[in-house]
Amino acid sequence: MQNMKIFLTFISLLFFTAGTFSNPLNGTPLGGEIIATEIDQKAIHAADSNLDPANWLSYGRGYFEQRYSPLNAINQSNVDQLKLAWFFDTGNTQGLQATPLVIDGVMYVTAAWSVLHALDAKTGQELWRFDPEVPREENFRYCCGVVNRGAAAWQDRLFIGTLDGRLIAVDRHSGQSLWSTQTTPKGENYSITGAPRVVKGKVIIGNGGSEYGVRGFVSAYDANDGEMLWRFYTVPGNPANGFENPQMELAAKTWTGNWWEHGAGGTVWDSMAYDPELDLLYIGVGNGAPHNRNIRSPFGGDNLFLCSILALKPDTGEYVWHYQEVPAETWDYTATQSIVLADIKWQGVDRKVLMQAPKAGFFYILDRETGELLSAEPFAKKVTWASHYDMETGRPVEVAGQDYTAAPAMIYPVGLGAHNWHPMSYNPMTGLMYIPAQHIGGELKQESDYKRLPRHWNTGVDTSVDMHNAALSQTLLKTFVEGYLLAWDPIKQQVAWTAEHKTIGNGGTLSTAGELVFQGTVDGLFKAYNAINGQELWRFNSQNGIVGSPVSYGVDGKQFVSVPAGRGGGLSQIIGIQHEVTNVNGRILAFTLSGSESLPAVEKLTIPKPPAMPQVSDGMLSQGAIAYSRFCSRCHGTNVVSDGAIPDLRHLETVWHDNFNAVVLEGMMASAGMPRFDDVLDKQSAAAIQAFIIEQAHQEYQRREHPSRLMAVKNWAYQQLADGLKFLSELQ
Repeated sequence: MQNMKIFLTFISLLFFTAGTFSNPLNGTPLGGEIIATEIDQKAIHAADSNLDPANWLSYGRGYFEQRYSPLNAINQSNVDQLKLAWFFDTGNTQGLQATPLVIDGVMYVTAAWSVLHALDAKTGQELWRFDPEVPREENFRYCCGVVNRGAAAWQDRLFIGTLDGRLIAVDRHSGQSLWSTQTTPKGENYSITGAPRVVKGKVIIGNGGSEYGVRGFVSAYDANDGEMLWRFYTVPGNPANGFENPQMELAAKTWTGNWWEHGAGGTVWDSMAYDPELDLLYIGVGNGAPHNRNIRSPFGGDNLFLCSILALKPDTGEYVWHYQEVPAETWDYTATQSIVLADIKWQGVDRKVLMQAPKAGFFYILDRETGELLSAEPFAKKVTWASHYDMETGRPVEVAGQDYTAAPAMIYPVGLGAHNWHPMSYNPMTGLMYIPAQHIGGELKQESDYKRLPRHWNTGVDTSVDMHNAALSQTLLKTFVEGYLLAWDPIKQQVAWTAEHKTIGNGGTLSTAGELVFQGTVDGLFKAYNAINGQELWRFNSQNGIVGSPVSYGVDGKQFVSVPAGRGGGLSQIIGIQHEVTNVNGRILAFTLSGSESLPAVEKLTIPKPPAMPQVSDGMLSQGAIAYSRFCSRCHGTNVVSDGAIPDLRHLETVWHDNFNAVVLEGMMASAGMPRFDDVLDKQSAAAIQAFIIEQAHQEYQRREHPSRLMAVKNWAYQQLADGLKFLSELQ
């Protein structure tokens, strides 16, 4: 049971026949009535009615964020003939999370460090690129990799949010910068990785940084000149300074203690949606700062508007309604996952609904006019923090002891969530939602000696892990951590089908009128499924993990399906999926039925012989393992197992070990994105971390270069142990 406890603590840290080319619903031919030469509200909203099938004008294709393509030339009868048409190499290994835009045959896609590329959507040829020149030495401020999820378009302009908090307008024809504005306070630990949205000429953007202790807000800017038009804070500040609006005064009554000293969180770091008819903007609000509500609000309270859906007037930012999914959230749950709008017949009545499947593991359906909760059923394989929702009050019924304040508690899902940021899609033909789901639990316990660190994560959860056996940890990960594609029926409120994956953190989904669902996996496969029953119909080996989201578009009478391929950021980095090939740059891949391109061969990974193991005590190795898990694992991977997006420290050449302190304590590589840690580490701590890394390097070298029968027996024993621990955990 001790091994089980170690693992559960370890797991909890991971929070980190060719068809016709037409619209089958209304018969609009490819490139039909609406040509998006100038993008406006009518053009973007047309996608919600399945018009203009050739283009992909907004993050979720239309304002409803359904990620449904009405193209059907690629369908169940011929998808097995899909071939690579072109690929584009971004020249960077650090993760591709974007959803591309496609406008009149030109693709616009963001990559690591907020770089924006314009590509010929037919050939993949780069037309221009815009580099906002994010300062690499500021990397310590960014929670989950130097990634970016996409751009927004309006008229002849594109808009991107940058890691360092700027909003930039770019001419979409030339790539020239038109204006730039700083949306976040300079010098504070805010970041932007999410895609902006444009509503009525206003560019809407949120930010991230809850783990670092910031106060969340969402802002709107004039698309013409970048002037800020309004700002809505999501949690209250210091009452002594007054409140920005009545909602903040109301929210403050749901907080206790000196919450503002912790920042309090509630960042709007990803999802948004808009209903043009109701003229309502919907935003998802994130987790608390710190995660542990016992620290940030020690005498109770719901902590509005954490983990809530908010409806605002886009012209003014005026509050209309809210629904809080997880009052007083304490598990790193968020409402920042995909928000999807649809018009459905709910219990025999036509309803305008908002649907979300966030981290907490329940599938929420709200009336998007009023915010009324219509349904909250568990879509996750296991949920332990709450038994159900009281439909009279709209509140969850929490399970006693799951807040981990009195004692450690085993939580399902853990903070990584039953569904993270990876976008889901809705197919109006099948009536199903396609969710990149995952199954993962972990033991949470309160941090006994919490102290806020200005440049680092502040969760209030004990993240100290002392685990030295990488082979065992990888076996446990593969056994305990499950990723799968989930088709959910919102009307029946139940699972329609599932398709299993090897691990979690897999890419977003695309559904099409060809009755297909496309999804990439973090282990490098791009797949097409039968949207009705989940049968796998096609797959392609991308040579790199896929965490971004596919789109479909048309050029010259051909349907294309495109997806960014490049592991990195958040889940991918923290989990550290073992890779067996040399690092591959992030790529944009595009497929057609007539494609004839192929990817270049990749070389098998070769690693240097590690330096001699330093003569250190077991206590020092344990000190190094704990310090590594706290300060290093969110970028370089749990147990020093990197996903390849960032260098695998087990494969360091001798020169880097000789200069270890210069890198870690003096900032020798700050200009490349490796921050200095001399504010929390001294030479002894750095030496302990280095010793732990070398220990793991020796294990890796032995596994690869000198495998033995004894090692095979150990691996078999590890699998038996993992299977047994999983069985016991599922009984709890």
